Amino acid sequence: MFEDTPLEDSQDTPPKHYAGSIYGKIIPMPTQKRVFLIHGWEGRPDNHWFPYLSLELKANGFEVSAPQMPNATNPKVAEWIAFLREYVGTPDKNTYFVGHSLGCIAVARYLQSLPVGAKVGGCVFVAGFSGRLNIPEIAEFYSLPFDPEKAKAHGAHFTMIFSDNDPYVPMEKSLEFARQLGAKTILERGKGHFTAHDGVTALPSTLSSLLTMAS
Repeated sequence: MFEDTPLEDSQDTPPKHYAGSIYGKIIPMPTQKRVFLIHGWEGRPDNHWFPYLSLELKANGFEVSAPQMPNATNPKVAEWIAFLREYVGTPDKNTYFVGHSLGCIAVARYLQSLPVGAKVGGCVFVAGFSGRLNIPEIAEFYSLPFDPEKAKAHGAHFTMIFSDNDPYVPMEKSLEFARQLGAKTILERGKGHFTAHDGVTALPSTLSSLLTMAS
C-alpha cells in the first residue's frame, strides 16, 4: 500500500488566509463575521430566543458565540468586562454583539473599555436600559460612571429593541439608552422582557437588524 506523502510548500503557495489567485494576483479569503450573544442577570446562553438567533445566524454564515457569563446570579461589572475582553479577543469591523437586558449595558461598558481606534461592526440591544432601575443586585451596572460617547465611538451601528409592556425595564429607560448611543429603535408590542416566560422564543427583528448591519 502507498503511504500518504506530505507535499512540500512551494514559494507560489498562497498564505493560509488567502483563497487562491487569479492571473497571478492573490485573492484574500473573506473574513467571517463573528456575533457574540450576551445574556443578562441570572441568564443562560441556551434560553429564550438565543437558540433561535444562533441557528439563524449560523445559517447565514456567521460564527456565533454565546458564552455563559461569570456568576450570572451575582454579576459584577469588573468581572464581566474582564471576561468579555478575554473571550472576544481583538474586535474589529466584523465583530457584532447582541445583548439582552443586563447584557446590553455590559456590552456598552465593554465598548467603553476598548482602546482608542478599536471599532466593532455593531450592536443589537434587547430590553437594554440606562439609569436607575432600583434593583440592588445589579446596581453597580447602572450606578458606576459610564461615558456613552466613548462607547459610541467604538461601534459603527446600534439598534435598540424594546417592548411596551416590559415589567422590569420601562420604555423611557430603553429610549434613554438608545439616545445616548444614537441607536435605531424598534418597538415590539406585547413582548414583555423578551423571555421564554413571555412567549418569546424567536425574535426575527434581531436577525434582520444584524443582517442589515453586516450587509
